[in-house]
Amino acid sequence: MTRGAADSPVSLPAALLSRYDRFSCYNSPYPAHDRGCAVDLYPDSNAGLSPVPGEILATRTVGCPDHPYAVDEDHLIVIDVADDWAGGRGADLVARVLHVDPTVSPGDEIAVGDSLGEMVRSGFFGQWVDNHVHLGFRNEAANPYRASGSLPVVPAVPVAGAPWDGTGTVVERGETFVRLDSPAHPSPGNWATIAADDGTPLDGGLVHYSGGGAYTETDGPLSLLGTEVGTATPRARPVAGGDNATGTADVAWSDVRVRANSQRATGLSLFASRDSFGAKLVFHEGHEFTVGEELTVEIDSGTPVRLE
Repeated sequence: MTRGAADSPVSLPAALLSRYDRFSCYNSPYPAHDRGCAVDLYPDSNAGLSPVPGEILATRTVGCPDHPYAVDEDHLIVIDVADDWAGGRGADLVARVLHVDPTVSPGDEIAVGDSLGEMVRSGFFGQWVDNHVHLGFRNEAANPYRASGSLPVVPAVPVAGAPWDGTGTVVERGETFVRLDSPAHPSPGNWATIAADDGTPLDGGLVHYSGGGAYTETDGPLSLLGTEVGTATPRARPVAGGDNATGTADVAWSDVRVRANSQRATGLSLFASRDSFGAKLVFHEGHEFTVGEELTVEIDSGTPVRLE
């Protein structure tokens, strides 16, 4: 193992990410995602399939926030990652998987794609958040049960930025969100997310969570729809197993407000997708928009809604 590799960011191989429809490293208010230290993986079913090979070390039931749309308890699965995973990067790692009700036990050997159990609708989710598998990594000597302390993760795939003019038609709605038909996916089958005005691919909850990210090594101010929305700071690349990792940056969101047809929205939910696309607007206290309605989204300076 290269000197310093044990503490370097963990590269997420293309083979791992390709099993999912969407992913996000930043779209969460919780410490486990601080500075892109975990990835949320969105599959096309409710099966909680293992994203990594290895041996089950432990399972724990954990409390979660109480919401009427969610279960009362979540679950943590700790996996001793197989030594040969990601070109040998797994040799010093344990993986933390959340939001799956485990049907596995300590000592079980698992391969990628094996069932860990069914995903749960966790109280850690906002109502607008779809079921997903949370994946983070720690060094073997680190405490695997604390919420914070995981290593940064870096996708080993190119993520394109899709330009957007702020307009679109509602094609999907829920009580606390709407999804628009634009921007269009620039290259279906490949990874893309909404781009800042300069083309930088963005990730995270803008601006309802305090921080987000960018899938390029950009540095300095970023704008969206003509308004400065945050400041980027480049992150280190993986030392081991990350030759194909994309550049990334942490983004501290500015104090801005999001509006749709002049009505206040909570924010924009940004993530990388291979096919399904379109801007997702969050309204944590509800909204009255309907499918087929045309929206114009604007961003301006002002006191944001922050959901911490």
